[in-house]
Amino acid sequence: MNNIKDIVIIGAGGFAREVAWLIEDINKDKRKWNLLGFIDEDIHNKGKILNNYPVLGGFEVIEKFNDLYVVCAVGDPKIKRNLITKALKYNVKFATLIHPSVIMSQYLTIGEGSIICAGNIITTNIKIGSHVIVNLDCTIGHDAVISDYATILPSVNISGNVSIGEGCSIGTGSAIIQGKKIGEWSIIGAGAVVVDDIPPYCTAVGVPAKPIKFHEEEK
Repeated sequence: MNNIKDIVIIGAGGFAREVAWLIEDINKDKRKWNLLGFIDEDIHNKGKILNNYPVLGGFEVIEKFNDLYVVCAVGDPKIKRNLITKALKYNVKFATLIHPSVIMSQYLTIGEGSIICAGNIITTNIKIGSHVIVNLDCTIGHDAVISDYATILPSVNISGNVSIGEGCSIGTGSAIIQGKKIGEWSIIGAGAVVVDDIPPYCTAVGVPAKPIKFHEEEK
């Protein structure tokens, strides 16, 4: 029985190429995925070859395939959510991709469509939602909760019992001390240290991290 699954990557930027590499590394032990290429709605990118994989076109190409898996390799949470909403109009399944180098407990949950990149350490009793990106070299402590559509950029340290709301973006090299909450759709700047709860719909930067502006609530 052939257990190799067809997959396409939504997005055709730098992170999409990194996800293609992640899939290649998963396949080194035992081939699980047949990467068909990338989806990009920019018509000028159609037909381009990115690291040996083609940009197939926009979402309409999904209709050409049966039993297709997709994963969204776009870091911006708002754009990511919008693209996933478009993908849901088609008969697709969402792949969950975990790099073989990830160290993690068996006592955790990871939702569909999430991407866990190389070099991460994810401990115990953690809940990671759907369509979450955990980029390179992060640590996530016990009982942390990371909600849907969040993006954790490289080298972030998330302590135990931290709660990260839906659609948050946690900047490169930032740290969140134990038990703190990041409100939904907030942005934590690169290098910030979160020592207090952060309200929703804001951008917080600095050491310690403080809100510097607020955004409109998501509709």
